[in-house]
Amino acid sequence: MKNQHVHMLSVSKPAGWLLILGIIFAGANLRAPLTCVGPLIEMIRENTGMSNTLAGMLTTVPLLAFALISPLAPKMARKFGLEHTLFGALLLLGAGILLRSVPLSSGLFGGTVLLGVAIAVCNVLLPSLIKREFPNKVGLMTGTYSVSMNMWAAVASGVSIPISKGLGYGWRFALVCWVLISLVSILVWLPQLRMKHVPISSLKGTSMWGSGLAWKVTLFMGLQSTVFYSIITWLPAILHQQGLSPSKAGWLLSLTQFASLLPTFFVPVLAGRSADQRKLVAFTVLFLLLGYAGILSGITWLAPLYVILIGIGIGSGFGLATMFFVLRTQNAHQAAELSGMAQSVGYLLAAIGPALFGFLHDKTHSWTPPLTVLVVAGVLLFFVGMGAGSNRYVSVEKDTDVLQKKAL
Repeated sequence: MKNQHVHMLSVSKPAGWLLILGIIFAGANLRAPLTCVGPLIEMIRENTGMSNTLAGMLTTVPLLAFALISPLAPKMARKFGLEHTLFGALLLLGAGILLRSVPLSSGLFGGTVLLGVAIAVCNVLLPSLIKREFPNKVGLMTGTYSVSMNMWAAVASGVSIPISKGLGYGWRFALVCWVLISLVSILVWLPQLRMKHVPISSLKGTSMWGSGLAWKVTLFMGLQSTVFYSIITWLPAILHQQGLSPSKAGWLLSLTQFASLLPTFFVPVLAGRSADQRKLVAFTVLFLLLGYAGILSGITWLAPLYVILIGIGIGSGFGLATMFFVLRTQNAHQAAELSGMAQSVGYLLAAIGPALFGFLHDKTHSWTPPLTVLVVAGVLLFFVGMGAGSNRYVSVEKDTDVLQKKAL
């Protein structure tokens, strides 16, 4: 399919590299403010007197914001432009990080809401921006910004305990320090506001809700997100209960996310070059299920192996979910609409995960029931992934089989 828009790099190489840098730094903000919470959650709960269920809401609240805001993001982009909308989201993100550090429970949850709104907008619009500006490098660019996102997510998980306990700064400082990356991202994105880019689309909103393929992409997004957010919230607590120190449990969560970096980069590239992505779906689910089996076994000396397996599955699943937005659509406008739908319903489904984890543990005093739920989610991920990975484009009328170009 011929691209309707001007390729950024063909117009101005410096402008193109500035855009790439802006995308990388924007991606750096999309997980770290959330993943830094997991290792600290027991400390936060003890300090504030929260229940496990309420503490799980610190991860669930952003996901609810993702669900509510995602369908609105394409509309904002059509009105204000992609670049200005993303810039506004980065400003809101910084404000949310600062508000979350205020020593009040209302500030903690209020800042978390702002974080969720800001990240939701970026989550939806970055894949669309990539499809518009880098139509022949979608897999490479998706992998690049995803690696940035997951690398900083891993760092955030690993340094939370050392900052709060090792350096003695406390959990509030461990949460607020991520405003520095937010400020850098805002500065790096500023040049985009001076450039006149082609609008995302002159078309009105397109409904994806009648497409069976769009629903498969949506469920794939939701299930892999359920896995990710449940793991980053509760894995340290699970490993701690199995006998590991809080610091080691936090670093194992960090290892999980470092293990996700290679598949986060390479899976989108492979997905873009493949006729369909069903083999990659099977690969993803296999690694997740092997990892879950290891955690359920309780053999702590093998925990590094198990978390690496889960990390590979998580990275691969996220890379596929993001690529489905662009591979299953024919233009940047459709990509934004599918991304909005999938992230709205998908994150609503994912929002159940961390809170359900905490609830099941509170009721049973065991991690086996919530981990069993993740096993079931993995099996469902395989079945919807077989549909989402087939070589088709979404259509509001019907799902039609097409031959896709291997141009990526």
